[in-house]
Amino acid sequence: MQKAVNRNILREGMRVLAVAIGAEPRVFALSVLASALYAVMTVATASVLGWATDEIVLPAFRDGRTTAGALTAGALAILGVALLKALGVAGRRFFAGLMQYRLQAKYRRAVTRQYLRLPLAWHHQHPTGQLLSNANADVEAVWAPIAPLPMAVGVLFMLVIAAASLLLTDAMIAVVGFLVFPAIALLNVVYQRRLSPIAARAQQLRAEVSEVAHESFEGGLVVKTLGREQTETDRFAARAEQLRDANVAVGRVRGLFDPLLEAMPNLGVLAVLLIGSVRLEHGAIQPGDLVHVAYLFTLLAWPIRALGWVLAEVPRSVVGWDRVRGVLDATGSLPYGAQVLDGDDPATLEVREVRFGYADPAVGEGDADGDGSALRDVSFTVPAGDTVAVVGPTGSGKSTLTGLLVRLVDPAAGTVLLDGIDVRDLRQGGLAATAALVPQQAFLFDDTVRGNVTLGLEVPDEAVWEALRIAQADGFVAALPGGLNTRVGERGATLSGGQRQRLALARAMVRRPRLLVLDDATSSVDPQVETRILQGLRDSAATVVVVAYRKATISLADEIVYLEHGRVVDRGGHAELLTRSVGYRNLVNAYERAEEERRAVEQAGLTAAEDEEALA
Repeated sequence: MQKAVNRNILREGMRVLAVAIGAEPRVFALSVLASALYAVMTVATASVLGWATDEIVLPAFRDGRTTAGALTAGALAILGVALLKALGVAGRRFFAGLMQYRLQAKYRRAVTRQYLRLPLAWHHQHPTGQLLSNANADVEAVWAPIAPLPMAVGVLFMLVIAAASLLLTDAMIAVVGFLVFPAIALLNVVYQRRLSPIAARAQQLRAEVSEVAHESFEGGLVVKTLGREQTETDRFAARAEQLRDANVAVGRVRGLFDPLLEAMPNLGVLAVLLIGSVRLEHGAIQPGDLVHVAYLFTLLAWPIRALGWVLAEVPRSVVGWDRVRGVLDATGSLPYGAQVLDGDDPATLEVREVRFGYADPAVGEGDADGDGSALRDVSFTVPAGDTVAVVGPTGSGKSTLTGLLVRLVDPAAGTVLLDGIDVRDLRQGGLAATAALVPQQAFLFDDTVRGNVTLGLEVPDEAVWEALRIAQADGFVAALPGGLNTRVGERGATLSGGQRQRLALARAMVRRPRLLVLDDATSSVDPQVETRILQGLRDSAATVVVVAYRKATISLADEIVYLEHGRVVDRGGHAELLTRSVGYRNLVNAYERAEEERRAVEQAGLTAAEDEEALA
């Protein structure tokens, strides 16, 4: 079984290398030509040294003198071979690196494009840490064998030339070479087989460590507030220790085989010297031949290691390739049409019998139908310029509905229309230019206020300040040390929750959307600021759909859509629903009741304190 696995890994590794060569054939050809030049010059170095021994060194010892011409010829021969060898080394490394980094950049772009193409539902099923590992560590692992590959190909060429050179020099010595070279190749194969499973395990653990670390960073607030630092530390330490043990296992195998691979050519040199000295004594070879062969074995010691480097990287490459292909072959997309939305006036929104469900069976728990659907046959219309509040208890499908309105996902049935056009028929980018979503969790980049509002959009500062004014953010931004140029820190760490939400709202408003969807996007601001924001939105050229809980916010809407268990239970004005819908009345009054109870408790505590003081 293990042999079959090793053969499969080697076969898959060769396929990955074939993909690399097919992607960069010219660069690979140039790197192999440079490596071949290096191979020829490596063998030529030994030949030149042997020639110099016979023609220059030995005559000098025999005659007691030499000539300037002979020394010059020897020096030029050695220098010429050395320069050509250096040229081969430089060309091989340059083109091998160029090929490797091109492939890494190409596949990082491909993975990132695939992330952007895949629908949000696919991202919900894959941890962020794993996705980061796919785009970084896995892509690097896939193309790790590319750096030593041209040298390994050159080594094969070098071995052929070396074998021919040995045969031409002396058949007896050639037998030694024919024994040593296959022994080195066999040792490399054994090395690869021992290293493959543990290297693959180490690559997998790198991704798992990345996943745990990213999850801990993302949940930093939860970890801190609930005092779970030690738990998260232990969870990360467990994975890190497993990765450490896997890397140590890799190091043990390399520590065992590297000295053997280093020693084999040197043992060949000793064998050559032993046999060669006997052959030299019997006059079968010349001293220069012995120097040539011994030095050739010395030179081959390091280049032959390139075969082991390629084989050692193959397991990691195969694991990385499987993980990267898992992303690139992922299915699911949002197809686009060719329709265009014209005009700058507020858009008319229609939702017709929309139905949507998540794959996770836990979603929709407690639904009336028990089928896991988050939305069922939802229909309503928002006239151009109106403000509609979507109200409902937790789990009623409000956030799911906002995602459908801006087409983060497509409904399983039904349609969402803007100005009478199905959003699925709009050309790519058409909906983003017309509609904007402001989620409850505002995300800010580690950039300036201006950069976070514009996100690369070329707009004058006057437009940025106008968007900030509508979002009721102009006051605190003006008070910042650098104004629009103030950096807000990672995820807006230097701002409060309400300030982050208002900047996120300004980000949407600076694009002048015709449809604005707010998913409880003002929950972190006080009711008075929220009222001013919504009043400003009513004056803007946008149709507004807002998910809300507060009665003051809801009462500003032209119509309320009340959801329960994914269905539209009732629609109408605030006063109407208070009268006829018990569920709506209980929900919108719950917030005020909680506030009244809190104030009553505070008042009771204050009164008790006053009584105690009076009695004292």
